[in-house]
Amino acid sequence: MEETADGLEGFGKDFQEFPRRLPDDCVEYSMYVLDHTLKDAEIRERLRNVQSATSTLTRKLLKDFIWQREGFALELVREDGLSSLHGRTNYGDSVQDEWLIVYILRELSKQFQDIWVKVVDTDGEFLLIEAANSIPRWLNPEIADNRVWINSGQLFIIPMVDGVDRPGRSSVDCRALTLKEACTCIREARSQLLHSSTIEADAFYRLRNYPQQINGSLHHAAVRIPRKLAYVLHQSAAYLSPAVEAFYLRDSIALRPLQAQNQNDLVFHPKDLVTMVVKFTKVGFAQVKSQQFSTPAAWISVVSTMKDERSMAGTEIGMKITSGFEMLVADPQNQDHKVVREIKLLLEDLDSGEDQLPSDAEISHWGMVEDDEAWLDVNFEDFDNELSGTSQGQGTPGKGFGDKSAQEDLQKMVARFKDFLDDDAAGSEGAEYLDDMDNDNDEDDDDGHASGDTSSEEEDGLISFDEDKFATMMREMMGMPPETEDGQSITGGVTRASIVGDVRASGVHSSAREEELEVLRLSQAMEAELKAAGALQLDSVPYGSGLNGTKSIFKGRRERAAEVEDSEDDNDNDSDLDIDFNLAKNLLESFKSQIGAAGPGSSIMGMRLPRDQDSATPQDQPAANLR
Repeated sequence: MEETADGLEGFGKDFQEFPRRLPDDCVEYSMYVLDHTLKDAEIRERLRNVQSATSTLTRKLLKDFIWQREGFALELVREDGLSSLHGRTNYGDSVQDEWLIVYILRELSKQFQDIWVKVVDTDGEFLLIEAANSIPRWLNPEIADNRVWINSGQLFIIPMVDGVDRPGRSSVDCRALTLKEACTCIREARSQLLHSSTIEADAFYRLRNYPQQINGSLHHAAVRIPRKLAYVLHQSAAYLSPAVEAFYLRDSIALRPLQAQNQNDLVFHPKDLVTMVVKFTKVGFAQVKSQQFSTPAAWISVVSTMKDERSMAGTEIGMKITSGFEMLVADPQNQDHKVVREIKLLLEDLDSGEDQLPSDAEISHWGMVEDDEAWLDVNFEDFDNELSGTSQGQGTPGKGFGDKSAQEDLQKMVARFKDFLDDDAAGSEGAEYLDDMDNDNDEDDDDGHASGDTSSEEEDGLISFDEDKFATMMREMMGMPPETEDGQSITGGVTRASIVGDVRASGVHSSAREEELEVLRLSQAMEAELKAAGALQLDSVPYGSGLNGTKSIFKGRRERAAEVEDSEDDNDNDSDLDIDFNLAKNLLESFKSQIGAAGPGSSIMGMRLPRDQDSATPQDQPAANLR
């Protein structure tokens, strides 16, 4: 057989390609002009106008903003015969950067109403994830690709309707759309696209506080850093994010420049320190603040002179970000990084005398306004109040953990979870919501499901399940004494025969009896398997031929205890001790089987136990004695 060029013939003739997946923490976005009356040259010219307007909008919105990892950018590309503006941003740990990009794209779609925007991330169509409570049931992740679009600031979904998503095919043949198919649907059947204000409100819920929230994701803190580093940060605050990441993701190799014998080789030596207010992202500040970091040798003398807590905190943060810059510029893998090249050019200007270090007077005019760090503190009571939704009802408006946006997001999350728990129709596939938009299965429901639903309801009403009897039966099967109505353990109890008798004597429907008998048969089979494996042998005393009419292990021990102390109270206490003895014995056996390694026994007990001297071999004895 002649092999194909791609070597994928072994997967079958219908195999096309492996599913494409974005890297972690990435968002990808594209903008299309879907107008069949325009030629490709006209479309590309239109896209260049959008690209120019994007630069103007970002300069206006992001004047003082810094990205956590990568910024927003669009480039003109041509793929699958379609010209578009395309971009991809790695937002790192800052999810707010992802939603800022969604806000920018939505604003551009309002400005250019012939533009159609598609945005996805590592999870796929994440806008549908936000609107999971509102979307129709047929819109699952398997068929959602390329169905969600933004136009004129609104959210549109390509429905599964004959002649819209796949002309000539039945809506039962459901699958994800290709990009070409989706664009064709928008061009030829735009009026049939699904738009719901409820879905849109949920999908764009996190954009409710924009653009005010843009600067709300930043944090200003006063730090003590070398004067040379203050000069670099004053040129561009965006240089801080790569340095924070270098510090946060450091390893032993990255720390080598800080551990060098000659400390004079440091690029940012802490010999001329100044206090400066530095702008962080909130995520970046939390990363630096939370890290435990051993003081480098060059900073020991500086840290030891700090007296008050405020100065110590500023010096510690400054030490961490200075170390991050040191690791960033010293790492050979970062030499082609744009930020590293720009920093080195600035340092070369200082060395050549083309520029001068700032004076203390100049630094004092850069601004010294600090932000409160209270958003870092999470009080358990406030957190619990937010979960219960009672924080605003206690006479403390505005009080709570985090910022207002975090509190609102948490309340919405908890509300969704409660809705899911209260939804009787929810199953293993998740919550199912019946709404006016869910029309894809109406015909099937009318044709064949009405009678099925009725029979299911009747069957549910006939089936009964006695939880108390089942619990008693399971306790007997596991060799435990059943409980009386007052909660006390007894040696006798309800037997399987009594359950069968109750079932046979009752006048319930035959299906109900069969149901309980089936449960009984399953429990008996389970007991037989457990006995065969020895799992029910909790003591060396063997069981009798059956549970009924034979003393249980607990009853036998109580009789032995009664021979020593003829007291009913002592008998009860000994029964509890016997159960604890079995538990301790099993744990010790588990620990012994670990042979000194980690395992469930040591993990559950949370302690180290001595080796079993009785079972130790002669050559093991000296080692055991040395412990």
